[in-house]
Amino acid sequence: MPITLVIHGGAGNITPAMMTKEDEQAYTEGLQAALDAGYAVLESNGSAMDAVVAAIKELENNPLFNAGKGAVFTKKGLNEMDAAVMDGKTLGAGAIAGVRNIKNPIVLAREVMEHSGHVFLSGNGAAEFALTRGVEQAPDDYFFNKLRYDQWVEIRDSDFYQLDHKADNLKGVPNPDHKFGTVGAVACDAEGNLAAGTSTGGMTNKRFGRIGDSPVIGAGTYANNSTCAISCTGH
Repeated sequence: MPITLVIHGGAGNITPAMMTKEDEQAYTEGLQAALDAGYAVLESNGSAMDAVVAAIKELENNPLFNAGKGAVFTKKGLNEMDAAVMDGKTLGAGAIAGVRNIKNPIVLAREVMEHSGHVFLSGNGAAEFALTRGVEQAPDDYFFNKLRYDQWVEIRDSDFYQLDHKADNLKGVPNPDHKFGTVGAVACDAEGNLAAGTSTGGMTNKRFGRIGDSPVIGAGTYANNSTCAISCTGH
């Protein structure tokens, strides 16, 4: 079976006018690094799930993307992250929502799938489980990004929120500094097994406790060997 890996760094209508050549190069290099990391796993006979997690970890570690290190700020000025994985062979799935201080949320989602006996954990429960599994933590300042912070400050006193894939700012003017976005990957390994994963910081200025589509199995993330593997982003 031919090995395959597909990734995304968020949806949206991104035109050349919205970023500089330097920005375009940085995004391209970030996406390529994720592809390289995941594809190397597949080339080494690794599983589709291993490849998906490897690719998404690269994107989570890159502050250009709204996941992990680049997660946006909530209405309370915090970074709360969601992630999910699904194994197309076993139909096993794992998801987490509203987690803080987890360096790679996609790793925790996989731990939920493989070791929790559950499918979806959120908030403090997910945090406690992460500690029992030794999932790598990171301090608040690891997630601080001035551009993300400034985007939040612009709207924090309003009831507005900003979708990570929205191409316009709140005034309807294209924002060349806007960062995209929720990240995801799907893969097919040499044995024909599929896997999918998605990771996000959600929406800028989102309310406490908000859970989006990304970590919801069957909405933002899905994999089934008999059909397809999907990672997407929406509302």
